[in-house]
Amino acid sequence: MKVLTVCAAFALTAFPQAPVRDVSTKPVPLTAPAKKALQLQVMLDRAGYSPGEIDAAMGANTKAALAAYKQNGGDASALPEDPLVPYRITDDDVAGPFTPDIPDDLVQQANLPALGYRDVTELLGERFHCSPALLRLINQQAQFTAGEQILVPNVPTDFDPTRPQPKAAAPAKNGATDVTITVTRKASTLVVADQNGKTLFFAPVTTGSEHDPLPIGNWKVTGVQHDPEFHYNPELFWDADPNNSKATIKPGPNNPVGVVWIDIDRPHYGLHGTPEPALVGKTTSHGCVRLTNWDALIVASFARTGTRVVFAE
Repeated sequence: MKVLTVCAAFALTAFPQAPVRDVSTKPVPLTAPAKKALQLQVMLDRAGYSPGEIDAAMGANTKAALAAYKQNGGDASALPEDPLVPYRITDDDVAGPFTPDIPDDLVQQANLPALGYRDVTELLGERFHCSPALLRLINQQAQFTAGEQILVPNVPTDFDPTRPQPKAAAPAKNGATDVTITVTRKASTLVVADQNGKTLFFAPVTTGSEHDPLPIGNWKVTGVQHDPEFHYNPELFWDADPNNSKATIKPGPNNPVGVVWIDIDRPHYGLHGTPEPALVGKTTSHGCVRLTNWDALIVASFARTGTRVVFAE
């Protein structure tokens, strides 16, 4: 499957081997509202109502996830006592290869051998569904070297973008599946529901713009590709430099479509990850449905050839 879309969006780095340092016992410098927001975000993430990137703030994505969670019978008072848990940084975590300097220009990105993480905090942020800034804030004594024990959000990491993901299962014999993926433009949300309408997963998304609005209608999944290349075609971008040429951008978590592409039967459109999780739900794209990399992987786990996809107002 070739990823050709109207969506826009590894040099080896050596790290010294540090002695084991436990920083998890240090006080977490969060205000009371931030601590509660963090508890809520971890609770929602664990319940399958993604707040997007965990940042210890009650932003629009968290409020939307909380509202959906309550609407479906969730108990918002059952906050976890363990929103942060210890994690010891491994040699593999710091080994890279990383891509510290990633240009904004897509044609220039095509010159890179891969679009890896910029550094270990970005890698760990994706693994634990949080912003690198939050990791640094709650681990102010950390140097983020191998052997250090740090605090991280206590979220499921089954869909770790740094590890190989399984391929999508074979399609159902009738060409359909028993779930529906619904994207609502005005709410900037995505819901995976079973055939009885029960919510299986909820996440914030970014959809379209005035130049490339979300194509409202009923569609079907035609395939799922992990670690996709991005085939840049300036003819499909309203704001592209007319002097740009076509280019192929190599895979990686900082690829314009992130770590997974869910293709649908609308040419050039799909659901996919993003190199900028903090902007999900807050900015416009060139028409496709953008999720955090970890949420896109969860949606991809539900998607099969023939899965129903509804784009609604």
